[in-house]
Amino acid sequence: MGQKINPLGFRLGTTQSHHSLWFAQPKNYSEGLQEDQKIRDCIKDYLEKKSSGIKGIARIEIHKNIDLIKVIIYMGFPKLFLMTNPKDKPKIIKELESRVGKGLNNVSGNRKLNISITKIGKPYEQPNILAEFIAEQLKNRIPFRKAMKKAIELADTKGIQIQIKGRIDGKEIARVEWIREGRVPLQTIRAKIDYCSYPVQTIYGVLGIKIWIFAGED
Repeated sequence: MGQKINPLGFRLGTTQSHHSLWFAQPKNYSEGLQEDQKIRDCIKDYLEKKSSGIKGIARIEIHKNIDLIKVIIYMGFPKLFLMTNPKDKPKIIKELESRVGKGLNNVSGNRKLNISITKIGKPYEQPNILAEFIAEQLKNRIPFRKAMKKAIELADTKGIQIQIKGRIDGKEIARVEWIREGRVPLQTIRAKIDYCSYPVQTIYGVLGIKIWIFAGED
């Protein structure tokens, strides 16, 4: 079962919670999903340009009320994006709110948009940030096994599994390579599993990176 279902969706309501919290009527549900995707895409594109291709985003949570859309960006390396004084928002936060607001002009109506950034203590324990690290190594033509072993050292968790699929090292035939360290019990619902699927564009084509991180059991 661990190979046939998304590990996050499999554990919703037990060890996982939703990254989007809002309510909509069935006829408006698809519009809400499209709105969430626009928000996430706009934020990722903007931060990628501002931080030289490295986003460092662990996850993006969206909370919607009747008159407010609250977006919380959890980042591992916020640097200039982190607010030092809540009363004095840095210019980049205002620019980000303006850009996302323009993208949602026809959807959000009169609702206000509030974006905040939260720093994560141990960024390399987040699969999205770890996958981004591996992607940068592969783009720089670092051997894939060396990149995966280095990622495992940085993660320092109870269990981790990394899988890379595609034309690895430019080989003509696509294949799957994976490495695991510690326990990764995908079949257990009470296990706290964090997961991500991350595509990376190389000169040989697109590679897919999947990471499972085991943080313990309830």
